Amino acid sequence: MTRLARTADRVATGSQIAIRRVAARAAAWCARGRRDDLTGWRAALGCWLRLALLALGGYLLWRLVRAVPNLLWLLTAGWLVAAWRAGRKAPAPAAEDAPAEPDVEAVRALLLEAMGDADAVHLRTVLAHLQERGQGKGWTVADLRARLEALHIPVQPKVKVPGSKSPTRGVRRADLAPSPAVAEEASRASSTAA
Repeated sequence: MTRLARTADRVATGSQIAIRRVAARAAAWCARGRRDDLTGWRAALGCWLRLALLALGGYLLWRLVRAVPNLLWLLTAGWLVAAWRAGRKAPAPAAEDAPAEPDVEAVRALLLEAMGDADAVHLRTVLAHLQERGQGKGWTVADLRARLEALHIPVQPKVKVPGSKSPTRGVRRADLAPSPAVAEEASRASSTAA
C-alpha cells in the first residue's frame, strides 16, 4: 500500500469513527432529556426539545456557511484533523497471522456473563467488563456496537436496566437466543440421550 493510500485510508477510517462518535454523543445527549418523573409523551418532551436544538444548530451552521462560504475551508480543515486523529487510534488492518474473528457463541456467553441475572445489559457495562479482562483496550461504546452488529448480535437503541437512570444502547437476553446450529446440536444430543 502506498503512502498516499495509507493516508486516505486513515482519513476515511477516522471519518467513520468520528461520525459514529458525534452521532453517539448527540443521541446520548438527546436521551438524557427524558424525564423519569413523567410518563407518556410528556416524558419525551425534553428529548424532542434537544433534537430540535440540534436541528436548529445544523440549520444555523448551514446558513452561516451559505453567508460566508470561506468558512467551509476552516470546517473542512477541522474535520480532516479530527478524522486524522481518530484514524490513528483505529485498529490496524488484520494481518494474515492475526487471530480469527471471535466465535459468536463465545461472545454470547460473554454477554450473558456480563448480564448476570438481569434481562438486559448496557454496552458501557459490557465494555467495562471486557476491559477488566484486558480486552478491548482503547475501544469506545460505538466500536463495541459495530463489532457486535458485525457478528449479527442485535443491539437495541434504548435498553432500561434496573439501577440505571436512563435507557441507552444495550443487548437484551431475549435477543441472545442460540444460533440455529447450536439449537440443532442440542436437539440431536437430547434425542440420542433419550
